[in-house]
Amino acid sequence: MDKSPDAFRTISEVAEDLDLPQHVLRFWETRFTHIKPMKRGGGRRYYRPLDVDLLKGIRHLLYDQGYTIKGVQRLLRENGAQFIIALGSGDTAAAEAISQQKQAAVREEEAISAEQDRVDAAEEAAVMGAPKSSSHGRRLFGLIKGDDDGPVVADGKRLSKDNRTLLQETLFDLLECKRLLDQVR
Repeated sequence: MDKSPDAFRTISEVAEDLDLPQHVLRFWETRFTHIKPMKRGGGRRYYRPLDVDLLKGIRHLLYDQGYTIKGVQRLLRENGAQFIIALGSGDTAAAEAISQQKQAAVREEEAISAEQDRVDAAEEAAVMGAPKSSSHGRRLFGLIKGDDDGPVVADGKRLSKDNRTLLQETLFDLLECKRLLDQVR
């Protein structure tokens, strides 16, 4: 007497149906978190029909398509169990539809993330202000050369106003660099 298609299957029934040893099914449970048979008293496993379909998909990918365990894990992570079930049953149209839905969801997520990045940048600019453009700092490091880029003459023992401003801006730049480095650490 055959069981109903909706009935739970024992590990021996599933192993026979998939033409696999029982220890392979137990091993796959450790590698694929999506496989979760119900366990009764004494540790006896009962596989739901969806579990059996997922196992058929995994078997198809590993043995017929030549995927590695890591490759199937990646497919499960990226596309979900229904995708693997569709591939295992040979329903390429359903697998393609699932894949397109996942890609559309990823594109939508990326668009939302990009918009959030733009909002965050605008908020940061409003709080921090626009970066200050100073030719003095660039002149100090020799990045811009001009006719008036020579040294500023000091009066006696005191620094000239231009030299003091240049040193003050350099100090602020160095302090900002230190602050940024401290944030990274």
